[in-house]
Amino acid sequence: MCGIAGFISTHYSKEHLYKMTNSIAHRGPDAEGFFEDETHGVYLGHQRLSILDLSTTANQPMTSHCGRYVMVYNGEIYNYKEIRDSKFSSHKWITTSDTEVVLETFAKYGTACFSWFNGMFALAIWDTQNKELVIARDQIGIKPLFIYQDENIIAFASEIKSIKSIVPQLEINKVAIPYFLHLGYIPHPITIYKNLYKFGAGEYAVIKQSTITSHQYWSITESILPTVVTNEKEAKVELNKLLIDAVEKQLVSDVPIGTFLSGGTDSSIVTAIASKVSPKKINTFSIAVTDGKINEAPFAATTAQYLGTNHHEMPITEKEIMQMVPCLLEIYDEPFCDASAFPTLMVSKLAKQHVSVVLSGDGGDELFLGYGRYQWAKRLQHPLSKIGKLPIHLCSQLMPDRYKRVGKLFQHHPRGHFKSHLFSQEQNFFSELELKELLTDNHFDFTNINYSIAGRSLNEYESQSFWDIENYLKDDLLVKVDRASMHYSLETRVPLLDKHLVEFAINLSSDLKIREGVSKYLLKEVLYDLIPKKIMERPKWGFGIPLDKWLTTELRWMVDEYCSEKMCNNFNIVNAANVTRLVKKFLEGQHHLFNRVWSIIMIHWFLTKQTESKIIHE
Repeated sequence: MCGIAGFISTHYSKEHLYKMTNSIAHRGPDAEGFFEDETHGVYLGHQRLSILDLSTTANQPMTSHCGRYVMVYNGEIYNYKEIRDSKFSSHKWITTSDTEVVLETFAKYGTACFSWFNGMFALAIWDTQNKELVIARDQIGIKPLFIYQDENIIAFASEIKSIKSIVPQLEINKVAIPYFLHLGYIPHPITIYKNLYKFGAGEYAVIKQSTITSHQYWSITESILPTVVTNEKEAKVELNKLLIDAVEKQLVSDVPIGTFLSGGTDSSIVTAIASKVSPKKINTFSIAVTDGKINEAPFAATTAQYLGTNHHEMPITEKEIMQMVPCLLEIYDEPFCDASAFPTLMVSKLAKQHVSVVLSGDGGDELFLGYGRYQWAKRLQHPLSKIGKLPIHLCSQLMPDRYKRVGKLFQHHPRGHFKSHLFSQEQNFFSELELKELLTDNHFDFTNINYSIAGRSLNEYESQSFWDIENYLKDDLLVKVDRASMHYSLETRVPLLDKHLVEFAINLSSDLKIREGVSKYLLKEVLYDLIPKKIMERPKWGFGIPLDKWLTTELRWMVDEYCSEKMCNNFNIVNAANVTRLVKKFLEGQHHLFNRVWSIIMIHWFLTKQTESKIIHE
């Protein structure tokens, strides 16, 4: 796991490259390396977190044996040994790293190789012969990659802060703000800055003479089969096989390894399989919020005890978590509403004290229908719900807070925008109707994030979960984990997002995912063969914090400052009177509005920081 950066420009120099890599040194503190071709204005930089082959020969940038290609690469390819053995008959390998296999496979087979890789990666390869740069990102979008272009430069990096280190006066992209207020994150390909984009998952691009030509080499649409797997017995055998294969491959490491363990289904099944296949005792990590309303640590401890792991638990208080709030924007580079970033930072800090690699359970909810909104998707699409949605919504607003929240799901939304509406309201962000009244410039359109996925005829469950995989998982959850863990130089792997496992899950009948109201049915059936059902059966809580409470107590100052009339008028993004009414309702007990308030705080906080930064640079 590493940080990569680079650019093509005759207006910038190697000193700028040093700035780029230095700004993301936390992603790879073990070694740094640079490549420059001053004649063609090509500069590549790398910060290494040593995981496989700890020798200096595996450092980057790495040059191919033929001398034609130079690569910087961030990630892990878990099937690199199979590729090495099947694609090369007589090749003298210099290292035991996956990096060398990736580079030599590209040198021999070209861009076709990207679809063969099973893992997480973002890379850039300079072709010294054709004078072109190839960049690529993994199928699911586990590893980040940003690209920026103006008349003087094309730059790429693992994090936005790297590009900002050499292009500090980036202009705010106001188009991103409605999306953020609607979803709580900024969806690909846009970012909060103009001319700066999130490079697409499952894509590669060829950059030549200031022209960027992109190609899609993998997509959910192309992986959808005409029919689904319905045989439960066969499906369970296959799922178990794929899970074991994914976890076993992702345990390969030349440094200590462990797992995040919350005690829930996803982290428990990863930990259980890791404990079963690993020759060494697995380290597990969890945090215990000692004074919080929700504390999953006892469940994690029970699971760890049953599996016999070397369990590490960090007792923390809500105050300690709140002390991390000021660093949020610095770590995430964009407005980011997911408050579970704070406990993720804490557990990453704990894990890094013992290991350099952890396995996480991310992806299980999206692949196996673990969220309650999937069942709401089916309810809300029922003809009777469509007929009665207006009276249901109006009546709910006269009832207690809990019912007001549910009633938002029945609020009117533009035709065809159901997927983002359901996500938005289930997560307590602004609906499109609310945004039309809130924003001073309300000319926005969410059609582009409500596209229909082609393939077989999808049911309500599939349609919503596939949308989550392409959006929420990639642009929120994976971002959260990547930035939080890499802030502490910790590599996080996600076995449930193994390419073959993803392709299996999206073609698994939803009847094997939800059965008689039980979510993640088949995944749990596999889990119960590893951990007794009585240990695992409990309500789903999630990895959250009581942000609604904090915004009325210790963090009330953020509400007062960033939701004030003065702040609203200063930036003129949102209507001040509308925000004042929102805050009043929230403080008077409508706590389901907390994420709406938090998103306003986040936007104004971010813009305030940008203003301060601009003054410093000027």
